[in-house]
Amino acid sequence: MTPATGRNAAAPRLVFEAPAPAEYCALRQAAGLSRMDEAAARVGLPASWCAVCLRDGEELVGMGRLVGDGALFLQLADIAVRPDWQRRGLGSRIVAALMEHARECAPRDVVVTLLADGEACRLYEQFGFRLSAPHSQGMLLRL
Repeated sequence: MTPATGRNAAAPRLVFEAPAPAEYCALRQAAGLSRMDEAAARVGLPASWCAVCLRDGEELVGMGRLVGDGALFLQLADIAVRPDWQRRGLGSRIVAALMEHARECAPRDVVVTLLADGEACRLYEQFGFRLSAPHSQGMLLRL
C-alpha cells in the first residue's frame, strides 16, 4: 500500500463476479445511484447474466452488470465507481469488460440497453451506444 493513499499501488483487479449484497448497496449509494434494498440484492445479484467487480485488495471500488435473458435483450446496469476512484478510467474498464463478454457470449443482434444518469451518456457513447430518441423513449417505473 502506498502511505499517502492507503491503497495498493497497482490498478484494481477486475473479477467476473457479482458483489456481495451489502457492498453492492453501499457502493451504489456512495456513487450517487439510487438506494436498493439489501434483501432484493440477495435475490437479484445471483441472477445477473454477467457481473464484474473492481477490487483494491478485497475492497470493492467499482462494479457493473448485464442483466436480461442473454439472447434477445440485455441491460447494462449498476455501473458504479467509488468517488475517490473516479476519473481514472475505471468506468470504461468495467463497461469494456461487460461488452466484450456480451460480444463473445450473446447471440448476434442481441439488443443492449441502458439508462444513463446525467453526463454518463458520454461514457457509453465510447462503446457505440446512441440516444434512442426520437424513435423510442426510455421509461421507468419504480414499484
